[in-house]
Amino acid sequence: MKTFSKPFTLQEPIPEAGIARAVEIMRSGKLHRYNTEAGETAEAALLETEFADYLGTPFCLACASGGYALHVALKAAGIQPGDSVLTNAFTLAPVPGAIHNAGGVPALVEIDRNYCVDLNHLESMMRSARHRFFMISHMRGHLADMEAVTQLCAKYEVILIEDCAHTMGASWNGKASGTFGTVACFSTQTYKHMNSGEGGLLTTADPQIMARAIMHSGSYMLFDRHGAAPAADAFADIRLDTPNYSGRMDNLRAAILRAQLPLLDDNCIRWNELYKTAEAGLSTTNSIELSHRPDKETYVGSSIQFRAASLSDAEEVQNFVDRCMQRGVELKWFGSLDPKGFTSRFDSWRYLGTPPELPNTIKILSNTLDMRIPLTFNTDDINNITDIIKSEITA
Repeated sequence: MKTFSKPFTLQEPIPEAGIARAVEIMRSGKLHRYNTEAGETAEAALLETEFADYLGTPFCLACASGGYALHVALKAAGIQPGDSVLTNAFTLAPVPGAIHNAGGVPALVEIDRNYCVDLNHLESMMRSARHRFFMISHMRGHLADMEAVTQLCAKYEVILIEDCAHTMGASWNGKASGTFGTVACFSTQTYKHMNSGEGGLLTTADPQIMARAIMHSGSYMLFDRHGAAPAADAFADIRLDTPNYSGRMDNLRAAILRAQLPLLDDNCIRWNELYKTAEAGLSTTNSIELSHRPDKETYVGSSIQFRAASLSDAEEVQNFVDRCMQRGVELKWFGSLDPKGFTSRFDSWRYLGTPPELPNTIKILSNTLDMRIPLTFNTDDINNITDIIKSEITA
């Protein structure tokens, strides 16, 4: 019987250039982003400029985490206490957590069979009630029809904020993920496309929003030390009116990320080679249902999702997950009533109150399995893994 022995949580090492620069920073003691000498540009400011250039947007802010970036995005975009914020129901807990932290009220939207927001339900909700914001979560790297999403937001005067934690390097119809909304937020937590342990990046083309975000992040009156930032006049009143939430990224993490950014596009290609291998392997059985990836979507396949179509109830799904784990294949089940690890379903977030009726999302997630695809795997590993999954789902 085949087994698999590699860990699903082991990432590639930090590039040597990043390690060397991090050591230099530690020896200097200048970890704080504003601890610079005359004429010196901090690593965090350099990262902001370089990521803004990569994305093709004017402004970028390096943050302590992706969740913090989501919170600050809402605050900088003008959320008021009690404002309703639309977000797709299939997401991870930091998204509704950021909405709650910003004083908003999450309004959950159904998803479709491709794990994207259900556009019909989204428009129905936009039409039936006043929602000032839509925080779209590109959950597990699945991009909705972003042209349709932006059209709906424009029609109903809803501010679009993109959660791009799983779509750094992805695009829709040639336009980069993170450039559709008023604000976008990226994560650099260990299991994302660049790894600094924890970290986040906030981007926007709106100078007022970026000025507020920089002040929120804890710049004190040192906003002129940001490279990818608006001109000083944008801060004239904002610097006095905006509270400090202290969520800056430090120079150590910025140095680690700067070394990874030039490798990002090549790494995306590597992830997709592994993803397509997994997709091809899993598609050979009728017991597994895969999502459809539209031609307009350029995704980054750092994980794969599938439905265990042949399993009829929760006990069967849990037994299947357990059997795969016994053979070394780690799957996450988004339909479980008991949240585990990083995985939870929307109706387990009890702080939100009585969960809404979302029958389509419940049905889709009831047998949805999720698997990480780290770059420490190769195609032979993926073929071994898919053989194990197929043998256990038909056992």
